[in-house]
Amino acid sequence: MVERQITNEQAPCVRLLEGQVALITGASRGIGAATARLFARHGAVVGVNYNASAARAQEVVESIHSEGGRAIAVQASVDDTEQVAAMVQRVEQELGPIDTLVMNAVAIHRFPFAPFLESSWDMFQDIVMGELAGVYFPARAVAPLMVERKRGNLIAVSSLSARSNREGSGAHAAGKASVDALMRVLARELGPHGVHVNIVAPGPVATEASAPVIRGNEQAISATLPLRRIAQPEDVAGAILLLATQEAGYLTGNYLSVGGGSYMP
Repeated sequence: MVERQITNEQAPCVRLLEGQVALITGASRGIGAATARLFARHGAVVGVNYNASAARAQEVVESIHSEGGRAIAVQASVDDTEQVAAMVQRVEQELGPIDTLVMNAVAIHRFPFAPFLESSWDMFQDIVMGELAGVYFPARAVAPLMVERKRGNLIAVSSLSARSNREGSGAHAAGKASVDALMRVLARELGPHGVHVNIVAPGPVATEASAPVIRGNEQAISATLPLRRIAQPEDVAGAILLLATQEAGYLTGNYLSVGGGSYMP
């Protein structure tokens, strides 16, 4: 059987996000970059957030421009209140009111997988708080604007690790579980104001960040998945796109698993 690769590189016949403004954190590579490109192909103008990778963020912007889209690169560390506020202000001034915020970035200084008995509190706290910061600060800056306008989408990129018991992933699982819990509460609190809050939770995805874990284990991991292949960033981007469309206007408080069938509640 020939494995079908998902690229989303062709211009869609129907542009599902025409006229929308999106801000995507951590969009210089991986899932964030794929989401920025896909959103642009569907008509959105896009704020491409990065922290340190200015050149790579600009590459994403230029690839969008080359296809006739509109985007800007905006720098901010997602755990810095002032930087996030400045980022949001610039996007709204240059692109317009933000319709969709995709919270993909985290603020983790080290990302080791280690058994609990070998984990220091500093390491554990860095991962858990870094995962939460990636949602808290961007949402805290954008949600009040959406509440004022009575519309908007908040979409957090979580992980199926929060619902697994893989050895060595305790800190990562705890951090993403915290993100999931916060998003559930936000769905309840912001729903009356017309703001939709949803979670996309990928399983294994072939990105630079996951390469140390996946490299050399592709066949073994794929064999555990009903779809028999590891996800590409574009697979996750497609799920995020679905939640940002007007057609998904009655979806909030949802947990969308993008694990190739590995998680079936």
